[in-house]
Amino acid sequence: MTSHDTAHLADKWFAKRHDALSPSERLILDALHARTHIARAPTPLDAKTFGERMADRVAEFGGSWTFIMLFGAFLVAWALINTAILSGSAFDPYPYIFLNLLLSMIAAIQAPIIMMSQNRQGKKDRDNAEHDYEVNLKSELEIMGLHEKFDALRAEQITRLLAYQAEQMEILTRLLERGR
Repeated sequence: MTSHDTAHLADKWFAKRHDALSPSERLILDALHARTHIARAPTPLDAKTFGERMADRVAEFGGSWTFIMLFGAFLVAWALINTAILSGSAFDPYPYIFLNLLLSMIAAIQAPIIMMSQNRQGKKDRDNAEHDYEVNLKSELEIMGLHEKFDALRAEQITRLLAYQAEQMEILTRLLERGR
């Protein structure tokens, strides 16, 4: 691939100079010129560190029906133990101030952990969206190229038909002149 070819394609398809193209546009232009594909399988969200793996597990479990049911059962058990069973000697009598403290601490720790997992998922989503954009743009450019080829073939066909028609008209004119 020569720089003249890519400069021409950059001007033609992007209406920009080659050096003004974004890295994605350059990738697309190079793949278009080389007639290679750019599609790839989505990259999995692999957790690399212990913290990332833990954040993903906490977010997965904390957003499940299992967690909701277990936590609901824990709250009901806490209330039953401190109200009905232990009654006068409850370690956390109604209004369950110690339970509120525990719940606040759990929420204070759980929220940032879930946000870490969501940030990683958001990055993966942005990467996949960028890749989808590249594939879609390359497909669009390929379709535009096909339209140009069809238009050129149609123009060539019309030119041949007009030449053939002119030839037929010339033959008809000669036949008419002979018939007189």
